[in-house]
Amino acid sequence: MSQPYVRPDVRMFLEFLNNIPGPKMHEVTAPEARATYAAMKDVADPPAGELAIKRDLKCGDIPLRLYDARERRQPGPVMVFFHGGGFVIGDLETHDSFCAEAARALDLPVVAVDYRLAPEHPFPAAPDDCEAATRWIATSPAELGLKVASLVLAGDSAGGNLTIVTAQQLRDRPAEVPVIVQWPIYPAVDDATKYQSFHDFGDGFLLTRDGMQWFFDAYRATEDDIRHTPILHRHEGTPPTLLITASLDPIRDQGRAYAAELIRAGVPTVYREAVGNIHGFITLRKAIPSSAGDVAACFRILKDMINEAEADRVMAEAAQGADTVAAAAE
Repeated sequence: MSQPYVRPDVRMFLEFLNNIPGPKMHEVTAPEARATYAAMKDVADPPAGELAIKRDLKCGDIPLRLYDARERRQPGPVMVFFHGGGFVIGDLETHDSFCAEAARALDLPVVAVDYRLAPEHPFPAAPDDCEAATRWIATSPAELGLKVASLVLAGDSAGGNLTIVTAQQLRDRPAEVPVIVQWPIYPAVDDATKYQSFHDFGDGFLLTRDGMQWFFDAYRATEDDIRHTPILHRHEGTPPTLLITASLDPIRDQGRAYAAELIRAGVPTVYREAVGNIHGFITLRKAIPSSAGDVAACFRILKDMINEAEADRVMAEAAQGADTVAAAAE
């Protein structure tokens, strides 16, 4: 393989990261790894900033956090966000800054889901929690304080997997309101070892082969379950999709493959790649300043996609209502 392009700020961050002394993530316990990941937040990511609403909620035993730049809203779309971290690390705090920025940039309420983590709660606890929380949000519960008209699902890495899986579950057994757009961010969708990027970028680029094996062993997914490998499920009827990968990511190629499957199935799909960037960049916008540009570009595209999909939904509902009235008149 020829030498890949690495952005200057990415190169500086990787030099810093790869020279930190002490054990690597896969060499410590899950609680220790979570603490290290949480401690990196203020070093690597900017402050969350101001919002009109930032409120913790619960769906049963599942913690959630609502972000909104406005105090009041008319009925409309709500983004549901699933954090990354290999199904083992990450929580509401590690992705707090990103969710706040999404709420501001998209001018949408964002609800982050703090699903149960492995190894204490192995597969399928994470997809079960994400589906349950999303269905609850779709009912516009009083605790939410919003009238939800439609859903936008998003998440990074393991959360990208959960985005796709939840969208598939709600396609096959619809919730009270539809999913109109999904945004998987460098998602895990298949067996990583099948793809060349796993071998090309599996060491020295933040997410490593050893780390992925550690996540896999903790998650203990049922390998033939499509909620583990959603690329193997059918793709017809998937909502319009924005998908972004990072060119230096060991799971890059499975993201590319999933985008290709969506296009092959006729799903409206926008695919982007953050060239010269690494896995995890949406929560590294302070450590890797150029990542802010990747994120901002996605927000612009996603906002247009949401507006278009929501307009289509409203038109379809109006047409269905007119047909119902006409049928009753006959």
